[in-house]
This record gives sequence, structure tokens and C-alpha cells, in this order.
Amino acid sequence: MPRPLDRSMNGLRQAQMTVSIVPATLHGLNLTQDVVTKGLGDGLNFAPALTEIMFKQALPANPDYPNATAFNLDQLNHHNVLEHDASLSRLDAYNGNNHGFNQRIFDETKKYWTEPIITAEHIANSKLARMLQSKATNPEYTFTNTTESFSIGEILAPFIAFGDAKNATVRRDLTVYFFEFERLPVELGWKRKDEETPLSAIIDLMEKLSNASSLFTGKSPLLGKREVASDGIDLHAASSFADS
Repeated sequence: MPRPLDRSMNGLRQAQMTVSIVPATLHGLNLTQDVVTKGLGDGLNFAPALTEIMFKQALPANPDYPNATAFNLDQLNHHNVLEHDASLSRLDAYNGNNHGFNQRIFDETKKYWTEPIITAEHIANSKLARMLQSKATNPEYTFTNTTESFSIGEILAPFIAFGDAKNATVRRDLTVYFFEFERLPVELGWKRKDEETPLSAIIDLMEKLSNASSLFTGKSPLLGKREVASDGIDLHAASSFADS
């Protein structure tokens, strides 16, 4: 039975602990760059350049930052660090226990995964739906640009760990297992990838998932007021107020 400290709010890190990717004796304590690099390299075949970025993103969670040289899972456990509102598998902190998997929340999430192979669009749709649900039910809803970065990181984990990162596809059964059991789906036949995952693969996938998470279509930037007027956009609604 894992101790509360062992249960990180980030599914990928929880999976790492479960399969002893990092030394089990650490119990999530004193995760230095060397430990993280070796753990993610041995367990998931992540390139050192990638693990360095991941380590540096997590390090500010340590209260001793910028003098910190390590972090632990408990430090990542604080609200609005890696744990955030609109999670795919947990309640918001305002609505109850945000520290553990919530089947009801996840059942709503996976309704959007409608095919045996999940695409970037499937998982992005579930992310957007969860954000809307959270905003509607949580008066303290918080979702900043930084939160968005962590949220994208949450949804890219399955593609990187056991999917096709290049094409942004992943088996639904593996992804459901990953979320529900909070460990890598070894029992379903998952094995460590032979090919190393470079930093460039993460960057490309983040772009795909960010684009899929937008409700806008096309690539044109939003028009400012001046551009709207000069482009002759129909402003009948505004004119009707002026004429009344």
C-alpha cells in the first residue's frame, strides 16, 4: 500500500514509482538530476536532454529553489504546482479530494475517447470538456498559461510512454489502464521502447496537442478593433444600439 507521499499528482511520475523506475528506497525523496535521468532513461528510454528539461521544470517546486538541487514528490503535490484544476482524473481542490484518482471524473473524460486508437483530437476534446466542467462548478477555478503547459504535459504522457508520438496516436486500452491503475500497462503487454525519445519529439507533440486543444479553426490571428473596422466586418449589432 503506497504511502501518501508516494502518490504524485502527475500520472507519469506515479507510474515511475510503481515500476521502480527510480530507486524504490527513495520513496520519491531527494530526486536529483542524476536519479531522474537514470530513472527516465532506464524505464522509458528518454534522452538525457529531455530529462534535463523535465528536471528543471520540477525543481522550482522545492522551497529552497533557486538553491535547490533536488525535489521530492510531496513538493509536486501542492495545488497549482503540477496538480491543477481541470485534471482528467481528479477532483478540483475546491470540490473535494484532489489527491487521488476519481472514477466519476475519469469516466466523463474517457467518453471522448471514442475509438480503440486515441488521437490528439480525442484527448484534447476530453481536456477541453474537463476545463469547461471545472470552470462551471468551481468558483475558485484557476487555469493560467503555466497551468496549460502542465496540462499539455499531462495529456502527452501516454503518447510518449506507450504510443506513437510522431503521429500522436495511442491505444485506448493502454491509456485507460495507465490512468485507472496509475502505473505503466505492463500487464497489457507494454514494453520499454527500443528507440530513444528525443526532446524534439516532445516539442513536436506539444505543438500538435496545443493546436488540437484550440477551439479556433484556421491559423489567422485574432483581429483587433482597428482591423475589424478596416476589414468592413458587419457591425449591425453595434449600429442598432447607436440608432436607438
